[in-house]
Amino acid sequence: MQAEQNTSRARSLVGTEYEVEIGPVAHGGHCIARTAEGQVLFVRHALPGERVIARVTEGEEGARFLRADAVDILDASKDRIEAPCPFAGPGRCGGCDWQHAKPGAQRRLKADVIAEQLQRLAGLTPEEAGWDGTVVPAEGDKLPAGQVPQWRTRVQYAVDADGHAGLRRHRSHEVERVDHCMIAAEGVSELGIEKRDWTGMESVEAIAATGSQDRQVILTPRPGARLPLVELDRPVSVMRVDEKSGGVHRVHGRPFVRERADGRTHRVGSGGFWQVHPKAADTLVTAVMQGLLPRKGETALDLYCGVGLFAGALADRLGEKGAVLGIESGKRSVEDARHNLAEFPRVRIEQGKVESVLPRTGITEVDLIVLDPPRAGAGRRTVDHLSSLGARRIAYVACDPAALARDLAYFRDGGYRVRTLRAFDLFPMTHHVECVAILEPAEKGR
Repeated sequence: MQAEQNTSRARSLVGTEYEVEIGPVAHGGHCIARTAEGQVLFVRHALPGERVIARVTEGEEGARFLRADAVDILDASKDRIEAPCPFAGPGRCGGCDWQHAKPGAQRRLKADVIAEQLQRLAGLTPEEAGWDGTVVPAEGDKLPAGQVPQWRTRVQYAVDADGHAGLRRHRSHEVERVDHCMIAAEGVSELGIEKRDWTGMESVEAIAATGSQDRQVILTPRPGARLPLVELDRPVSVMRVDEKSGGVHRVHGRPFVRERADGRTHRVGSGGFWQVHPKAADTLVTAVMQGLLPRKGETALDLYCGVGLFAGALADRLGEKGAVLGIESGKRSVEDARHNLAEFPRVRIEQGKVESVLPRTGITEVDLIVLDPPRAGAGRRTVDHLSSLGARRIAYVACDPAALARDLAYFRDGGYRVRTLRAFDLFPMTHHVECVAILEPAEKGR
């Protein structure tokens, strides 16, 4: 029986090469091509319209699709450049998807993905979504081809068996040793993580706060390993991840960093969530507030509120008679949010999952809603509940265009239409993109 099962297995196609014409970009940092037999290839390191030799990296005969890398460019796109990063390319670091594309082309590729996801999952054209079809670079990021913005204020380095810090290869646990990450913010680079011996560590996360000089490293040791003496090129606080509980504990220095946005300082502890691009928090607050136009005395929800970025912005604009309820699942983030928003007596932060906590609040109506869900989106159950609260405007902050499109379709079923959508290139060189959609009751759009 075992022999029969073995002989029936499909043959691996890893390493097989195909000469293909590259088609449109797809969600995930790759483009679509087809073999002569019609099998779909998801090809990285390629650009639409190119002719390439694609080498299969994952997949087998009969699979719905194969993954591949473009290892030889036979006919290059006018948007192609030589990757500025020496660690980018087939089989190398997986952190960046578009090092080989001009900056403007990267943003057009992201716009194509957003448009495709909106059409396929929500049945919306850019015009119907109130979107001008562009992806806007962050302030200071519009650089000539060949130059790379240093934007990543949080970098998680993997550590190989010899104690060298590096970055993961694409869809792999293998570590690509690097001596410098080009997209790392200056505050991260100046720590010198790549020059140190991290024997016994599984990973080292480096954080450089925006608006303060706070620097932090979070160490994840391998089972049974002892922590090294951390001596870096700049003063840092040190945290460690407990191998049993997964909790983060202070070793040295402050257990938090101070981030600055919307004219206020925010405490972010234990590696809690904060936008990675130094301009992201202010960019997104501005987009959300311009879309919602809060009025004095209104009530608002801030869902998946993290350490209270949007809740604080709302409270500041709603005034003394306004009220904000924030909901966040992370215990430490809730503690930080309550600390950050202590000056606002009419702000309340509840801990728990949105889908569990929101129904228990007894809230039946609200004026404004902000939601910034994780990559998977909010989902139909939560969207249905939000649609029943009669908010005059809803701001949806999304880091994944597919999840955004799915949830916009659910909101349409609940009686809401998209008033405006804006897209921001807050993750240059990668396929990731941030969107802010503003929704209102559908009858207002008639």
